[in-house]
Amino acid sequence: MEKRIYPEPTQRIISPEPYARQTFSDAGEAVAALKKLYARNTEFLRSSFAAITRDGDMTSRYRAYYPEVGVTTLSYSQVDSRQAYGHMSVPGQFTTTITRPDLFETYLIEQLQLIMKNHGVPVVISESDTPIPLHFAFIEGTHVDGSVADRLKRPIRDFFDVPDLDGTDDLIANGTYEAVPGEPRPLAPFTAQRIDYSLHRLPHYTATTPDHFQNFVLFTNYQFYIDEFCVYARDLMAEGGGGYTDFVEPGNLITPAGHSGPTSGSTPPRTPQMPAYHLKKPGHGGITMVNIGVGPSNAKTITDHVAVLRPHAWLMLGHCAGLRNTQALGDYVLAHAYVREDHVLDADLPVWVPIPALAEIQVALQDAVAEVTGLDGYDLKRIMRTGTVATIDNRNWELREQRGPVQRLSQSRAIALDMESATIAANGFRFRVPYGTLLCVSDKPLHGELKLPGMASEFYKRQVSQHLTIGIRALEKLAEMPLDRLHSRKLRSFLETPFQ
Repeated sequence: MEKRIYPEPTQRIISPEPYARQTFSDAGEAVAALKKLYARNTEFLRSSFAAITRDGDMTSRYRAYYPEVGVTTLSYSQVDSRQAYGHMSVPGQFTTTITRPDLFETYLIEQLQLIMKNHGVPVVISESDTPIPLHFAFIEGTHVDGSVADRLKRPIRDFFDVPDLDGTDDLIANGTYEAVPGEPRPLAPFTAQRIDYSLHRLPHYTATTPDHFQNFVLFTNYQFYIDEFCVYARDLMAEGGGGYTDFVEPGNLITPAGHSGPTSGSTPPRTPQMPAYHLKKPGHGGITMVNIGVGPSNAKTITDHVAVLRPHAWLMLGHCAGLRNTQALGDYVLAHAYVREDHVLDADLPVWVPIPALAEIQVALQDAVAEVTGLDGYDLKRIMRTGTVATIDNRNWELREQRGPVQRLSQSRAIALDMESATIAANGFRFRVPYGTLLCVSDKPLHGELKLPGMASEFYKRQVSQHLTIGIRALEKLAEMPLDRLHSRKLRSFLETPFQ
């Protein structure tokens, strides 16, 4: 076997000038300091990379650190805990690393203002001891030519820090993180490196950049819904926007209000795996819609990444199998409970953990159905049923011996079956993102009722438009709701992070 000769390790570490800790009593000023520190440290890494690929200096290592924000309280005094976040349940020091403070500026200011108001404490801005990986320092959309690597005589990790999977996990969000005595408690549910990981995956899956994502999200498992959303959004833009400012499509194609087509961006060379579309409002207050495709794995993947943006709500709109003979094709199912046979979250959220219905979401969805269909009260029950939705990981479950699955579905009182809803709800529960599900019955496999080809086309034409309108109206209702009412305390564990 060929003997490999490794180069001598670099000895000298070069970093920006140490950053002096600063204390702030104004949230806006604190976030401005975070932005300045982050910009300085990431620019240092980018310029250092350019220098060694240009000049060939292979004798030094370059390192810069994530900014850190910290708060300390010494009192057990109770604050107004009606709000689910914005306060510390026990005294102590709480810290978190920060990335992309430009993207999270509004969020950070809101969180810090609440903590300052509730506890009367200042905020400390400093450098953490977590290095920024070189990969996460590049500006969004930066292209590094492959020939650059050929000019390096050593691996990149000899000169720069690279993503560390040992420090990129969901222990805090899962509620399983155990702080070492004497160390600060986590201030936020995600660390900077975990957020960066997802921010770099979102463009890959959706072909849109993270700054376009809005705080109210629709997930669907059918392209029909996306096509209808695009028609709705384009018409809205052509008519002036109706309160929305832009419509963004994959490739970051941006159609501003008042225009009939994109004025910037470029069509991606290939269709992304889970394309995303954004009806934007100021402060990320609009609607994002993502076609997640089929299956619980996709549902987990996209919600794992969208969650770091800290959205205010996400809903699943899609088709399902109706399990009751009393249901008809086109009926709606409003999920109030879930049977989780998807299995992709078993290691993060055991199946014995209940996924509760959230009253605010349920009411918004039911009211939206009533408004759009014109039905109310007892008449509404004719087209919409509230009950348990079962989510499975085997699309062709009907091809197996049915006695076991059918018996479990009957015992659970399930009224509908799909492959994504429970996963999206469970990840909403896990990440403290208010969630809900409104499905449309597209077939009844237990009763031999399937759509014929002509029926299918007519069904999709008629039902998808109404279903999407209901989803949009429900999110608009939620957007009008005060955030302290929308974010439920049901989603908070014993020792929660102060940040939402």
